[in-house]
Amino acid sequence: MPFSYEAIDATAFLAFPEQSSMLQTELAERLQIDASAQTAYGDLLVVPFVPAECPLPFWCRTAMLEPNIIHFDSIGDAASALRAMQRSWAPYQYAHFRRAALIQQKLPHVQLKPRTFPCELPASPIGLYTLIDEHTMIASAKTSSVLPAGTLSWIEDHKNPPSRAYLKLQESLVLARHFFGVDLPHSKSRCLEAGACPGGWTHVLVQLGAKVHAVDRTELVPSLMQNPLVTFQTHDAFTLSPEELGMFDWVFSDVICYPGRLLEWIQRWLSSGNTKNMICTIKLQGTTDWQMIEKFAQIPQSRVVHLNYNKHELTFIHCGE
Repeated sequence: MPFSYEAIDATAFLAFPEQSSMLQTELAERLQIDASAQTAYGDLLVVPFVPAECPLPFWCRTAMLEPNIIHFDSIGDAASALRAMQRSWAPYQYAHFRRAALIQQKLPHVQLKPRTFPCELPASPIGLYTLIDEHTMIASAKTSSVLPAGTLSWIEDHKNPPSRAYLKLQESLVLARHFFGVDLPHSKSRCLEAGACPGGWTHVLVQLGAKVHAVDRTELVPSLMQNPLVTFQTHDAFTLSPEELGMFDWVFSDVICYPGRLLEWIQRWLSSGNTKNMICTIKLQGTTDWQMIEKFAQIPQSRVVHLNYNKHELTFIHCGE
């Protein structure tokens, strides 16, 4: 037979680029998984005997949940082996790039290029494979992400946004719609952004037509300060109460602060009833307090994720509509 399958009792976690060490730390400290017997293929960590109830690590962009080792004779055989398992596949390439590209060409089309914001995400998870050598790959039809190799990238606007932070909000909003089915902010939406300077997130919101009340000690860039959709308040937003500020459809924060202070602020807003939707960046400093991160994740109708555009931080998404 030109190809063969060998199921393995393992889970393969694909780390975000340059985040393998954080993934390994999380596996050991948060999830108490002994990864001493793991095998690494670039950023892909194959860990044997992971309990079925194990939650997905935050620092994993996608996981192979039912991995197989596939032995094949030719490029065509490799593609046939994958198609026999399911339709949609994406590669993680860390070696044998040309050979992997030729295999991908023989598979049904999957969008691997940067996308235009806003976009709809696929409805079903996409299979993942990676070449171990020229005639062997590890592949799983069942994965944890609807994104190809867990990756979402945008066609960037290098001219108009005042900072690259806008990319994080674009990703967060698309994930909020995917996870919770909410509408993106629009012309009838009223939004609050805490710590808005220089205005990367506000830029995204006004592009969607939303009205934004931006709060910071420092003004936004002139183009946003002059935008009729933006009102600006000079203040520390975390010291203003929800009752002072009023009702908002969405509340946002990309403020640099300790996670404990952010959690307290989020809980104050949610308990006030003055908003139903929040997206906030959890800035991590020093040793990660996993118990604190779990408190964010345990808030009903919420998700904590590591974005493709996050660095040493996580993103809290809550949608209560």
